[in-house]
Amino acid sequence: MKRFNLNLDSDIKVLLPDGSAHRLIDYLLPSATLMIAALLLMISMFLPYWRMKLYAPQYPNGLAVNVYVNHLEGDMREVDELNHYLGMPILDEGGRLERSISYYGIAVLGLLLIAGVFVHNRWAALIALPAIIYPLIFVADLYLILYQYGHSIDPKSALGGAIKQFTPPLMGLGTIGQFNTFSSFQPGFFFSLAAVAAVFLSLWLHRAAYKPLADARKRVRLAASQPSPAVPQEHA
Repeated sequence: MKRFNLNLDSDIKVLLPDGSAHRLIDYLLPSATLMIAALLLMISMFLPYWRMKLYAPQYPNGLAVNVYVNHLEGDMREVDELNHYLGMPILDEGGRLERSISYYGIAVLGLLLIAGVFVHNRWAALIALPAIIYPLIFVADLYLILYQYGHSIDPKSALGGAIKQFTPPLMGLGTIGQFNTFSSFQPGFFFSLAAVAAVFLSLWLHRAAYKPLADARKRVRLAASQPSPAVPQEHA
């Protein structure tokens, strides 16, 4: 009976066109990190991205509103009642379009990252760009919604003349009339940032793996384009 010895310390090599070699794992790692980035984005959809809590003497435990990419949760009814006295719209009206398309948008971002697994040139960075800027878009859109709410006070409403227009802070402490507020980003947003970090790592690994391959191909093409040296002929 024949026995086969498997050397677990050996590493599989990929032979490049110019005869040099690269480790197989160097080509697998960029793909793996892109897949992880896509997974992190998908997980973020089911977690809150942002939270605001309001404190006042009549609400000693505070009123909290949690913002997900596709819906809002928390003490919505109580906050909407307070907003009514200021002539402000209900919370659900802000960002309604964004919430309606959020699942589809994030799914497209994840599919683009997965598609990047099969792109072995500089276009991989362009495909990953939407996922990279996605957290910035979320923050900018959230700030715009908060600004619009704080500047939608009806001066003719019951308490409209008592509170100046405002923009709730994205992070940290704030004051709205007699309310103290505390805003913070939540796990969903941090998962999206982790996805961005994974994308940057993948692009760095991608360049480290595929640039030598591209350079090897250039060297082979350059060598093929060079005229062959003349072979001296012997005289009889």
